[in-house]
Amino acid sequence: MSVGDYQALTDWLGLNPQWLAFSLFITAFLESLALAGIVIPGVAILFAIAALAGQAGIPLTEALIWAGAGAISGDGLSFALGRLFHGRLHRLWPLSRYPGVIIKGEQFFRRHGGKSVIVGRFVGPIRPIIPLVAGALLMPWRRFLVFNLSSAVGWAPVYVLPGYLVGSAIASDIQPPPHFYPVMAISALILTAVYLVIFRFQLGLGRGSRIYEWLAGRMENYRTTHHVWRLYSSQRPSHAGEFPLPSLMLGLASLALFAIVSQLALTTDLLTPFDRLAVDWLAQLRHPVLDGVLVAITLLGDPPVLACAAALAVLALVFRGFYAAGLHVAGATLLAVAVVWLFKDVTAVARPELVLQPPSSEAYPSGHATGITVLCSLLASFISRESRPGYRWHFYLIFSLPLLLVAISRVYLGVHWFTDITAGILLGLAITGLVRTSFSRFDNAPVTLDVSLVMAAVTWLAFSVGYVIHQWPHAMIWYAPT
Repeated sequence: MSVGDYQALTDWLGLNPQWLAFSLFITAFLESLALAGIVIPGVAILFAIAALAGQAGIPLTEALIWAGAGAISGDGLSFALGRLFHGRLHRLWPLSRYPGVIIKGEQFFRRHGGKSVIVGRFVGPIRPIIPLVAGALLMPWRRFLVFNLSSAVGWAPVYVLPGYLVGSAIASDIQPPPHFYPVMAISALILTAVYLVIFRFQLGLGRGSRIYEWLAGRMENYRTTHHVWRLYSSQRPSHAGEFPLPSLMLGLASLALFAIVSQLALTTDLLTPFDRLAVDWLAQLRHPVLDGVLVAITLLGDPPVLACAAALAVLALVFRGFYAAGLHVAGATLLAVAVVWLFKDVTAVARPELVLQPPSSEAYPSGHATGITVLCSLLASFISRESRPGYRWHFYLIFSLPLLLVAISRVYLGVHWFTDITAGILLGLAITGLVRTSFSRFDNAPVTLDVSLVMAAVTWLAFSVGYVIHQWPHAMIWYAPT
């Protein structure tokens, strides 16, 4: 598609906004379709159409649903074509003109297995190829559908939301404060760098990968950077000289996203409709049975429960001689408390007025979401560090479940906006990533499970159960809907 055709399309859609929703669907469909997604600049067109949708006032939820449905349909058809042309992909036109892309897609799928369907949505030129390859390699239909549907939930906001927010900003004539654009620009640059490192180099962050070796070589060319690289590298005999590049990328990306969400939530009204939609939708789902369950879940994110977990973890680590690990856990806890308190005090965002006795503190960011994120992600990082590389993602997946449940419970009970918990999770991930990066230079021995850690876990579990039982009747009154 030429520049003239692209401009003509956007001009026509601007004059015919009734076709915008369908245009989102068809663009996402073609961008995900293996035979078309290779040659069509779908990302640029999707951004432009999403911006027009924001200007035209199309509801964000509607735009996300149409785009997500298009992506699901495109990947589904690509998968079906892969099954149909099994063993003949390299001879199929126009794929025969791009043999390198097919080879990369097959290598990526064989390396990452089923989760490549999720990750592949965000990986540059092989994005429309992965479903085709999955079908050609006879991946089961049911498994593919699970990965296809779940990945679309994350894909739609990532590719639609930026353009939609730009269009909404143009239509609303907002006047952001002077620091808005510098913060957004720096955050966007950080995210772009992280994207290039992670996805363009096919998730190669570990030692031995192309991006790791390239970066290590550049760091050795200068005395200061070489010193920093060596200083923060692991001292374990089995991991000697390994720099914590994944933790650093997690910290920087989460911090940049937190800055973007904070700018949009605190200085504009662009996310307000989405906040109200999420709160109203979850309020309609309220039921006495669900209330009881989610009140118990939200109590697990209360400060006493999280503080108890942090204190017991520090004591157990110090008792075993892991002083640096205990100090970093304590530092992460104090940093989370300080940053959340500071933001709440400065921003003074009011909570939704939906319960009889809401918490007295301000809303932004969610302290529950930040605290449970720091706790779960730090636990997952320590445990996964001692496991085999191919199985580490299992621990992160398991520990993400309580994190999400506590975060959702805050919106369901009507004491937080959706942006509050989003910012809380991002802030927690930023703290975890940066703390793990700092701890890497003291990582000289494995933190294995022993009696002290088991006793700490049992003590915390007993305290948490007692706390929930004691607080639950009062909390049921506090969180009762108005």
